[in-house]
This record gives sequence, structure tokens and C-alpha cells, in this order.
Amino acid sequence: MKQLLLSFLSLSLLFSSSVFSAPSSDSTPNVAKIKDRGSLKVGLSTFVPWAMRNKQGDLIGFEVDVAKRLAKDSGLNIEFIPTAWDGIIPSLISGKFDVIIGGLTITDERSKSVLFTIPYSHSGVQVAANKKMTEGFTHEQFNSRRVKFAARRGSVTVAAIKEHFPKAKVLQFDDDAQAFQEVLNGNAHAVAASTPKPEFDSIKYSDILYLPFEERLSQGNEAFAVRLGEEDKKAYFDEWIKARTEDGWLKERYDYWFTSLDWQSQTAN
Repeated sequence: MKQLLLSFLSLSLLFSSSVFSAPSSDSTPNVAKIKDRGSLKVGLSTFVPWAMRNKQGDLIGFEVDVAKRLAKDSGLNIEFIPTAWDGIIPSLISGKFDVIIGGLTITDERSKSVLFTIPYSHSGVQVAANKKMTEGFTHEQFNSRRVKFAARRGSVTVAAIKEHFPKAKVLQFDDDAQAFQEVLNGNAHAVAASTPKPEFDSIKYSDILYLPFEERLSQGNEAFAVRLGEEDKKAYFDEWIKARTEDGWLKERYDYWFTSLDWQSQTAN
């Protein structure tokens, strides 16, 4: 523990030093440029409970807590840049923000485009289905050309659906809320999304939705993402994640947002 804290403090000092002042283009800001600017620009996409709007219109959620704590520990202001999910990696690469902190699951394909940190959370893909349309369906019956799945465009859930239900039709939407609404309205048989939204909505809309499968379609590891070659930022973020994992803060925040609904009163109905 002592060694971990010393390592984190060392990186914190480096964060504000000239060690990270190596030349970089405007589209690839390094750690020193972020410190000079005084703010950390974070790209994210809104989906419950990772990031969402409260009744006042402010961003709240697990990712928001993580990014705010990271910025506070680093002596920086925070600037959130909400971005459509299917454009979040291109936006990072083009320099619109410094880092993605948005429930981005590590995949081999994404690793060709971005540099991932060590994981800071672990989730998976689950299915919620319309009771009236599918109750009693077996796994094989979901794998039919007559069945429509809804999912967020560009997410790992689309790949999970195609892997498990290759015959089913996949309807893609800009965010999870739209995808779930399609199932609630009876326009799609089921929706696949990252946990815990399927679990939460199956409780909230228990008269319409249910979980047809006990096991998740897939398990995932979420990490921060920076541009390829930005090893200084990866190193700093890795040490921060290690420190916040060691002191239990990440678990405490994850449990609050993912294993309870205590936060639900903050959001607009």
C-alpha cells in the first residue's frame, strides 16, 4: 500500500513538471499541455447509470464521479463533452477531448485505434425482453428472423446479439433509452445493453419487461481510452486507477450506482 501511494504521488508530481513537455501536435495534447490548460476534457456518452442528466440538467453517474475525482486529485477543472457513442472514438482521435471515460469496453478491435488503461470497472451485456411478445421463448426461439433486437449503435451489445442470435434482426439507436423504448412500445422483442440497465428497467417496468436469461451474453472490462502513443497519460491514469482501487473508492462508487437505486430520485421521471 505504501509503495502504491508513493508511486501515485510521484506521478502526481510528474503531472505538473516539465518531464511531460515533449513536443506534441495540437490534436494530440500530452499531460503537460493538459496541466497548462488547467482542465481535463472528458468524452462520454449518456447511458444509465454511467452518465445521465439529473432533474437540474446536470450530468451525474458512475463515470461522472470517476472523472470528477480524477480531475480533483490532479488539481484540474473538469470539462465534459457528451458525444454520440458511434462517434466517440473518432472524436478522441481528432482531439475533441483528452480521454474517454465512458464505460468503454476493451476489445481487440478498439485497441487498434486507441490506447487503453488498466480496467477500472467490470460489467457485461444482458437482455431484457417484452413479456407479451416473448415470454416462454427458449434461447433458440430468440434466434429467429422474426425476432427484432434493439441496441445502442456502435456498442459491444450489437456484436453480442449477432454472436448469440445471428438470425435475429438488430435495430440500432443513438442511445439506450431509445432502444429500450422500442421494446416497451412493442416495436422490438428484446433489447441488449450493458448491465445494469436491463436489470433496473426490468424492475421499473416489471409489467412489461423481464430478463429471459440468467447469464449475461458477455462479460466486459471497462477502461479509460487515450490516443495511440500517449503513454504518459496511460501511465498516469493507470496509477490513479490502482490507487483508487486499493483504497476502495472505485468499488464504493460502483456499488452505489450499480447495485442500488438510491440515486434514482435525482433523475427526471
